[in-house]
Amino acid sequence: MQRAAQFHTLHQTQISVPGLALVDADALPAARLVGVSAAWRKLLMQAEMAAPHMGVATIEGEHGSGKHTLARYLFSRSPLARFCFQRRDAREWLATDGDPATLSGFIYLDRVDLLAAPGQGLLLGVLKALQDRPSGRAVVLASSQTSLRQMAAQGLLLPDLAFRLTAIRFAIPPLRQRREDIAPLAQFLLDGLCARYQQRPVALGPGALTRLLQHNWPGNVRELAGALETALLEAENGVIRADNLLLTSGADAPPETQPAALGGTLSLDAVIRRHVQYVLDLNRGNKLRAARQLCISRSTLYRILGNGELLAH
Repeated sequence: MQRAAQFHTLHQTQISVPGLALVDADALPAARLVGVSAAWRKLLMQAEMAAPHMGVATIEGEHGSGKHTLARYLFSRSPLARFCFQRRDAREWLATDGDPATLSGFIYLDRVDLLAAPGQGLLLGVLKALQDRPSGRAVVLASSQTSLRQMAAQGLLLPDLAFRLTAIRFAIPPLRQRREDIAPLAQFLLDGLCARYQQRPVALGPGALTRLLQHNWPGNVRELAGALETALLEAENGVIRADNLLLTSGADAPPETQPAALGGTLSLDAVIRRHVQYVLDLNRGNKLRAARQLCISRSTLYRILGNGELLAH
């Protein structure tokens, strides 16, 4: 295959396997799933369990929620991880390459929810044909911004196609529903941005983290990354201030979804303790830096957290 020949030149020690393109594992950046929330830990556990065994699966999530990142993570843990990660638009792929007889490798089909009726029929035929082939030669991982089963219930998607695609289903919660992840995600994204721009590490000022936690993030992680990149370029003295964050007006979280209320009714002490823990997570357990961002002494930080288990990192 011409495609396999192109990838063959990437590494002198590659092994030629008919129908599969082998690539150097270092040629692709590693995908990381960053989060501490219960919902995110559950998703990670599902991914670890399913990745080595899945043949057909679907990732569902809003735009910018991290579907492609999760797909890359699943690819890295699949038996086909040494081969090519093929990201294709579902409509384009079905029109050009969707031949079950030659299907091989790890195929990530973007936006299957946009398929019209003829395309749905074609994809259903591909999945049926894959049933009769030996497992382990191909993985078809679809992505959708809406629930495929709900689309089927509304008559917008072939029910058989929806059931086949969602036998293994990964549902990514929107960022506004997992606010515990905002602090560690922000730190991870900032570290990457500082490396890209060859800048020294920067910190979020006292009001900046609060602003991030209060925003509703309609654009999810993609919006967070964009906001932090803009803020980094405007930051002075290694600190991002609240006014460096250019967030969409009117997208702040309503009171019932702000961090203080995520666990139900909380006392004022519990609200303060939770916010301090967010800042500590953002700083990867660095108590001195967290105390400085909170404008409190380290002894006060210890006293607020109280429970030594929360300080263990």
